[in-house]
Amino acid sequence: MVNVGIAGLGFMGMTHYNAYQKVRGAKVRAIAETDPKRLAGDWRSIKGNFGPPGEMVDLTGIAKYAQIGEMLADPTLDMIDVCLPPGLHAQIVIDALNAGKHVLCEKPIALKTADAERMVQTAQKTGKLLMIAHVLPFFPEYRFAYRAITSGKYGAFLGGHFKRIISDPLWLPDFYDPDRTGGPMIDLHIHDAHFIRLLCGMPEAVQSVGKMRGEVVERFQTQFLFENHDLVVTAASGVINQQGRSFTHGYEIYLEQATITFESAVIEDQGQNIMPLTVFLDKKNKVLRPALEGGDAFVGELTEAVRAVRSGEASPLLAGELARDALVLGNRQTQSVLRRKAVKV
Repeated sequence: MVNVGIAGLGFMGMTHYNAYQKVRGAKVRAIAETDPKRLAGDWRSIKGNFGPPGEMVDLTGIAKYAQIGEMLADPTLDMIDVCLPPGLHAQIVIDALNAGKHVLCEKPIALKTADAERMVQTAQKTGKLLMIAHVLPFFPEYRFAYRAITSGKYGAFLGGHFKRIISDPLWLPDFYDPDRTGGPMIDLHIHDAHFIRLLCGMPEAVQSVGKMRGEVVERFQTQFLFENHDLVVTAASGVINQQGRSFTHGYEIYLEQATITFESAVIEDQGQNIMPLTVFLDKKNKVLRPALEGGDAFVGELTEAVRAVRSGEASPLLAGELARDALVLGNRQTQSVLRRKAVKV
């Protein structure tokens, strides 16, 4: 049994707690949170742009810490699940690794590349696992695309377009703070930057255009420029001011023998499949809508983290190095918007 301590009870802390209830081989044994109401189980103030709202939760039998340092000293815990604002990730993760704990940290790994590198190096030095909770590869539609590309089932990967847009998260006062959350580039688009890095490796350069909001990019489009000029990969992400569509994501992926498309959205608080996962086959008037494997992506993600801890084998999908590279891409994209030209990676 992997004993888990959750650091932070915001939207993602609540999401992870709920998902752990369905994960075999793991148990939430402790929670660290500075808000006394949330620490007592009153989660009604928690809000996100998808999923159910917070509610009253019975935390009987779970150790409760007002200070994270106290939780890190708990000898019964095997893994710390860090769900704090991104600006706090680096030091807490490093402290947890030095305390002898494996770490699963919410994305992004950090806000600054130097901090991400320190986190990776600390994990290497301590021999503990550093995993970053990039959940996208565990969504059934993205898992299908990943397997289709890496298996070569439909021939070589030629490129694609990735999309991730939200309504302005008005309940998050620090969303556009470059030192706490990082704005849409680092808190939102990094999902797709991670997935693109996973599929394609690192590009040579990025070319981005966008609109700034203070020190962060509010909305943008990027072309990722690879050594292979035939590999055409683009992404669009950011925020709209209308609240009627709180979330949308999707892709159109091009392979030698097929095109794979998918788009989902939350409109007026209701989830909708705008384009269910669809495969258009080459040279045939044939369209497939494959059955999807797996269910809750967060359960899949946490199950993978627990497997890694129990086996001692690092997860290629949750690797800290991969998350560090995604952060590098996001920061280079911001530089490209500011400089109005391509920026080398």
